[in-house]
This record gives sequence, C-alpha cells and structure tokens, in this order.
Amino acid sequence: MIDQTTAVETARARAAEKDWAFSDPLNVIHHHGWFGGSGRYTIETNAGKRGTKAHFVIDAMTGAILSEGYISR
Repeated sequence: MIDQTTAVETARARAAEKDWAFSDPLNVIHHHGWFGGSGRYTIETNAGKRGTKAHFVIDAMTGAILSEGYISR
C-alpha cells in the first residue's frame, strides 16, 4: 500500500512526462475501498482556483495510475 506522498510523487512524475503543469495547491483525497479493498487517491492540482488543472486517480495498493486528465487554460 502506498502513502499519500508517494501518490503525489507518482502524479508529479507523470505530469512531467507529459509536459503538464503541476501547480499548488493540491487537493488529495484517499477513497477507502469497499469490503477491505485497496482504495484510491484522487489528486487535483491548482485546487479551488481558476486556470490549468491536472487530475489523477491512483490505485492505493499498486501505485498504478487509473486515470488522468489535463485542462489547459
């Protein structure tokens, strides 16, 4: 199981690979899995503000990126 810091670093590395902005503030939410499942982390950059945003969903057990998206403004 990965921790929040590892999830953020995974998202930051993927953003760098894709040449996406990764700006503070971050909104990181840990969603617990049902029936003892691993759950996931949802990470949003530039949280609560207008402008460029990146969004990642990361599996809490494996650290794999389940989905990602980017809005450039």
